[in-house]
Order: sequence, then C-alpha cells, then structure tokens
Amino acid sequence: MALLNPRSVAGQVFLLQALIVVLLVAAAVTMELLQSAYDALRQGRRESVVAAQAFANAPGLVQALRSRNPTAVLQPRAEAARKRAGVDFIVVMNTQGIRYTYPYPEYIGKKFVGDIRPSLQGRTLIEQAGGPPLPAGRGTDVQAVVPVTDDRGAVVGVVSAGLTAKNVARQWLPQVPITLVSGAAALAMAAGGTALVSRRLRRQTHGLEPAEMTRMYEHHDAVLHAVREGVLIIDADRRLVLANDEARRLLGLPADSEGRQVRELGLPDQISRLLVSGEPVTDQVHLADDRLLAVNKRPTFLNGVPGHSVVTLRDTTELAAVSGRAEVARERLKLLYEAGIRIGTTLDMVREAQELAQVAVPLFADVVTVDLLDAVMRGEEPTAEGRRRLRRAATTGELPMLRSVGQQIAFSSAAPQARALQQGHGLLSADLRQERGWQEQDPDRVGRALEQGAHSLVSVPLQARDVPLGVVSFYRVGDTPAFEHEDLLVAEELAARAAVAIDNARRFTREHAMAVTLQRSLLPRGQPEQDALEVAWRYLPAEAAVGGDWFDLIPLPGARVALAMGDVVGHGLHAAVTMGRLRTAAHNFAALDLPVDEVLAHLDELVARIDSEESTDDTAEGHRGYEVTGATCLYAIYDPATGVCTIARAGHPDPVVVDPNGTATCPDVPASPPLGLGGYPFETAELRLPEGSRLVLYTDGLVEDRTRDLDSRLAELRRTLERTAGRTPEETCRTVIDTIVPAHPVDDIALLVARTRLLPRSRVAEWDVPAEAAAVGTVRARCVETLREWGLEEIAFTTELILSELVTNAIRYGSPPIRVRLLHGRHLTCEVSDRSSTSPRLRRAATMDEGGRGLFLVAQLAQRWGTRYTAGGKVIWAEQTLDDDASTATGGTLADVLLEQFDDAAH
Repeated sequence: MALLNPRSVAGQVFLLQALIVVLLVAAAVTMELLQSAYDALRQGRRESVVAAQAFANAPGLVQALRSRNPTAVLQPRAEAARKRAGVDFIVVMNTQGIRYTYPYPEYIGKKFVGDIRPSLQGRTLIEQAGGPPLPAGRGTDVQAVVPVTDDRGAVVGVVSAGLTAKNVARQWLPQVPITLVSGAAALAMAAGGTALVSRRLRRQTHGLEPAEMTRMYEHHDAVLHAVREGVLIIDADRRLVLANDEARRLLGLPADSEGRQVRELGLPDQISRLLVSGEPVTDQVHLADDRLLAVNKRPTFLNGVPGHSVVTLRDTTELAAVSGRAEVARERLKLLYEAGIRIGTTLDMVREAQELAQVAVPLFADVVTVDLLDAVMRGEEPTAEGRRRLRRAATTGELPMLRSVGQQIAFSSAAPQARALQQGHGLLSADLRQERGWQEQDPDRVGRALEQGAHSLVSVPLQARDVPLGVVSFYRVGDTPAFEHEDLLVAEELAARAAVAIDNARRFTREHAMAVTLQRSLLPRGQPEQDALEVAWRYLPAEAAVGGDWFDLIPLPGARVALAMGDVVGHGLHAAVTMGRLRTAAHNFAALDLPVDEVLAHLDELVARIDSEESTDDTAEGHRGYEVTGATCLYAIYDPATGVCTIARAGHPDPVVVDPNGTATCPDVPASPPLGLGGYPFETAELRLPEGSRLVLYTDGLVEDRTRDLDSRLAELRRTLERTAGRTPEETCRTVIDTIVPAHPVDDIALLVARTRLLPRSRVAEWDVPAEAAAVGTVRARCVETLREWGLEEIAFTTELILSELVTNAIRYGSPPIRVRLLHGRHLTCEVSDRSSTSPRLRRAATMDEGGRGLFLVAQLAQRWGTRYTAGGKVIWAEQTLDDDASTATGGTLADVLLEQFDDAAH
C-alpha cells in the first residue's frame, strides 16, 4: 500500500503525521499522569487525615487506650472503620509507637513505622513511608499521624491512617485510556486524510512515484530524441507544441519552430495541409525534398484539451529496396524449407528426383530436369567411365523440347551440364543465347527451346560423399527474371539436399537387391519330384526391406512329403541369412525322418544357440546384437498312403484347409511358443485330408494390417479361398495375391497352396509277418507275386533280397508284431515295422563272420534306406528307383556286390 511505503509521497506524509501524533499523545499522557498523580496524592492525603482524625476523636477511644487490653477493644473497631472509610489501614498505638491495631494481627505489638514525634507534640503529620504488608499491597504510600488527647489535652495515644500506592494510582489511571483513545482517533484521522490526498495525487500522476516520474521524464526525453522516427505534437490552434530531433531533421525545421503556427514553418504544401487537418492518417506516403515519408496522424487530448494531434514521420526511402530484398530472401527460405520437408521422404531414387523437380517449380524455376547416371539408377557405385551415360529421371514444367523421363541422355563435353558434372560445382548461364556449348548439344531442340522462351539456366551436379550421381538443370522461361549469382547458391543447396536423399536411395536399392538376391537363392527354386501333393507358392518381399520369411517342400521316404513355413522377425541381410540357416537345418532334420514335434524342438535349440552365439560375439566386439527372437515355424508331414497330415506350429499363424467342396476352415492346431524360447514342448495335430483338399500355409505378412484387426483379415482370406473352389493351386495363389495383398506391403509375404493326392490302394501291399524264421520264405513269395501284379518283374530279385534281409533282421532283433508294406509310387519302397526301438546299424563283416552283411547288401542294392521311429516302435525302409536303367543295372549291381565281398575276403 502507498501509505506503508516510505518511498512514496503519501507514505512519507503519513509517517510524519504519525510521528507528530505519537509525540503529542506521549506529551499529553505524561502531563495527564503528572497532574493525575499530583491530584491523587493530594486526595489520598486528605482522605488519610480525615480517616485518622475521625477515628482519633471517636467516643470511647481514650478509655479503650487506658483499658487493660486495648487491642481487644480497638482492633474490631479499627477494622470496621477502615473498611467504611476506604483506607488501607487504621493503626492505634500508644505514645511509645507500639501498635494496638493492624489489618494483620501478627504485626500488632510491634513498633510503628513512621515519625510520631510531631503527633506527641499535638500536631498532625502527613508523610510518605513504607511499612508492613497491607491488604491492598505491601507498604504505604501516604499516611497521616494524628494525636489522641484526653479531656485535659494530654496526648494519650496516636492514630495513623493511610493508602497504599495501588490505591493512590486508582485515582489517576482511569484518565490514561481516554488520552490514548484520543491519540488513536487523531492518528486514524491523519491516515484517512493522507489516503484521500494520496488517491488524488496518484490519479494526477497515474500512480507514479516522484523518482519514477523523474526517471520517466528522463527516459521520455531520451527516447523521444533518439528514435529514428519523427514525432510532432500540434495543439488545437495548429501550433507546433513539440518536435523531436528526427522530425526536425526530416522536415528541416528551424530551432525556434516550437510555439509557431504550422503554416509558418515553410513546409511543403501537401505536408502542411495534412498537419493542420483534423482527419486521422495511416501510412500516407508524401515526398519531402528527396525523402519519401510515411506519415501517421492521430487526434489526442493534451492536458485535457481536445483538438490536439500527434504526428509520426518515418523515412521509407530505402525501405522499398530493402523490402524487395527481404521478400526475395523470404521466398528463398521458404523454398529451402519446402525442400527440407518434401525431399527425402522415400527410398526410391526416381521419386526423390521427382520431389526435387516439384519443389523447385514454380518457386525457383519454370522448368527442371533431373538426370541420373545409369549406374546410380541400378544402385551401383558410379565409375569414371560411366559418368557420361545418364538417364532422365524427372522433369517438371512446360518445355516440350525436353526429352521425356526414362530416355538416355548424352551431354557433349562443352554443355553446361557436362562441365558442371566434371568440375563438381554449379554453373550459371544467365543468357542461353550466348551459351554456345548448350546450343551445340542439340541445335534443333535448342532452337525450339529458345523460341518457347527459355533464356536462363543453372546446372548443378548431384553429388554426395564427393561421388557424382547426376546433374539437375533449372530453366527460367518467358518473363521470369534471369538467374543471378544468389540463385546459383540456392540451386546448389537444393541439389545438395536432394543428392543426399538420392544417394541414400541408391545404397538402399543396392542393399535391397543384394538381400533379395540372397533370399531368393536361399528359397526353393523349383519343385522336387513327388506324387503326394500338387503345390504352388508365392513369395513377395516387402518394399522397405527384405525379411526372413521362408518355406520348403521336402520329399520323405514312403511317398510322404514335409511342408515347412517360417518367419524370422526383422528385415535385411541378417534376417535373410538367418532364414537360410533355419531352412537348411529344417531340411537336414527332415532328412533324418524325425517326427514333426522333434523337428521343431531341434529348430528351437538351433535358434537359441544362434542367439547365444551372436549375443556373445556382439558383446565382445562392442556392437549391437542381432538376436533372432521371434522366429516362427510351421512343420507338417503328409502321408498320401493314409491321407493323414501331422502338423505342429511354433508361434506361426494357423493353416487353412479348403475341402473339395470349397469350405475353408482353420483346423485346431495347438499353438506353441515361437522358436528360441527353449524348454517348451511342441504339440501336434493330425488332420485327415480327403483327396483334393487344399492345405494353405502363409506368413503373417499376408493377414496383418495396421488398419484392420487380424480376425477380419483371416475371415477375408477364408472367403477368398472359398471363391477358388475347383481351381488349381497356381490359380489359388494368383487369386489370393491379387485380392488380399496390399499395393505396398510392409512385410514379406510367403504363400504355399498344396492340393492333396492319395496313393491308390492297388499300389499299396501290406501284411503281417509271424516272428519265426520260416516266415521269410512266405514274405519273399508274396513280394514276387505283388511285383508281378505291378509289372515290376525286373526288380523282383533285388526287392526279394532286400525284403528278406529286412524281415530277417526284424525277426532276429526286433519285437512282434512285425508288418511289411510295399509302396508303388515314383519309387518302390519296402517297409518293415516292429515294436522294437533298437536301430540297426551298417557295419562291414570280417572274413570269418557268419553274419553282418545283410544291411550292407541292402545299402548297396537300394537307392537309399533308413529308419523311422514311430510311437509304437520303428520302421526300416529301403527305396529303389523305377526308371528305365533300374532293370538293367540290377543284375550287375548284385554281381558287383558279391565280387567286391569276395575280393575283400581274398585280401
């Protein structure tokens, strides 16, 4: 508040008034205290004398003093008289000063404190003295001592009465609050008066303090004469009240101009009329001598008098040129800002070139062409020999003589584009009619370009990391001003930004091509020979980067086929390499003829080991790791002899089965964790597929979409498959890709469609074998008979020998029941199963051994053989080819085997 601020005028006045009031109140209180103390003392003396004399002249006092026990008579009477008189004590004593009465009995009989000598002489004494404690306080302040005389006038005793200091003060203390209240009232009146004066003063000074007013005036005066804008104040009589230094300079005013009429100042008529008029003016431009002045005028009130006006003058002589340069600079900054936003949004070189051309037209040039080296267009590093072979990548603007996009461009060595590419910096051709090198490039086209208005050219090389990528040409046509040196700098900045984006796109194109090549080399290139499935597949890499999707079709013994589909999370070369490792491992595990769950278990261990090894290597080298966490896989084995498909999946999407009627369903295949987590079992499911069913496997890129949920995408896939009823797998793949796949896939897509076939029952022969040696002959006889029915008499002897060896081993080392199965497909397969899990092994028998040559003969006579374990035991199989050379080679093969055995024995 202003009253409490000692720096404000109101505060200083209030503090001075408060000090005066306090001093006056203090003086009044002091005088009042002195006067009241004097009056109270006088009143106390009077009351003490009256009380003492009244009691001294009381009847019977003399007789009481002469009695045997004066205290017993006088004490009650003295206390009663004290209370009635309002004094603090009445003491009766003898002439020796011994008390007979006192308010406190314990002080009776003691010496009186005071002077009684005047009273013994018959005089009354008033004194101020202290004494024993009293009911009103300790000691006395005023006491009167009066003699007691008998009838003869002799002094027989003394009476004293008095008041304590507290009782004396009671006479004057009630006057003090009145004085203090009066002082407070005076102080409040002073504060109120000061507040009224302060409000008035603040209204007049707009709340400014004296120091602030002084500082404001100093600042006002300094600013007024320091600003680069003229200020005039004109009153209602059209007199110049104030003019700052800038106004004097701009208008050439004399030193004594203030106070004179405006028309007497010798100003131009146009400005004089404007100053004396009462109309407001906003940014009117007037000529004063050689200066172009922008004038603003506003009416105002000066000292509360209307009709005054304030005029400001601004010299805009150089503003036009400056504003023009500023506008050009602003346009260039806008162009560079647009280039920073629009260039570099993709990893496609052609689109980057188009973005550069579109940004420059029409903000910077009328026509823009971008030409890139052929090697750059292919994603390769340009060589010195290939710097003359360019191809038009983008063009924008109306100049029909220019070559179209995609055409080969060959600039002559004298052309500005070739020279800019060779020298590594931009070249300015302000007048194309004087540019001979450009005209010699193609006289016919150049002539038409000049006729169409082309007059100025800036050629800037596109280069990044000091590697040339191409050249960009900026043309101006028609009435557009010719390029200047500053435009060359802007063109080089645009080209530099575009060159970085184009180089990034080039390197991405190269790496993408390498990754696609690597990935396609790791995926199946053709379908293997097999009779169980009719298969078609598609693989679509993502536009941004190659991923780790893979699939495989692996023929197995017994006419069976293994189907594999996997996905390695991530993109790039690392994902492609990891995919190749997983596919190779899956192929090897399938060659071991392992169950589907065991294949996934081995792949799981492999992924975990890859993660561990790469994490250790990256930690040692201080690089970021490339763990393969998130790899998925689906593995299935289809048996055409039974029509059963055994499937297991590790984090992979469900397959889709389309029955021969066209109904698409997702079978309930148990979901297991992705590969690499370790320690989790993989569950399998067996599907019995009728002949002609289609099994559809895919990766998540086919059904995942950021804009739609997974269930809706799966439903769309099933509806699409149902519409392909009766079509081949190849047609099904084509329909699904055309319908489901987005225009710009963000993830790899792998699709495999397999239509099932069943092995005819006439091509399958199986029977049980008793666990006795005599049964081998029966098996051989039935084998020969079956092969005769199939028209395979040429290989009957070899098959008979192979089967007899397998059955003999099963009878000797296996466990019943023993079962034989012959499968006639692309190959002839002999299978012998038993309940034992003991695996036979191939060994070379010594010269004197009676056995040990059976499996050796089987391995020599069959194309391949092996063991497959089942839930109920094992199956030993041997496979023979059925081509034209098989029959002719059979006899020779058996003879060679026997001769080889004989030669080994001879040695």
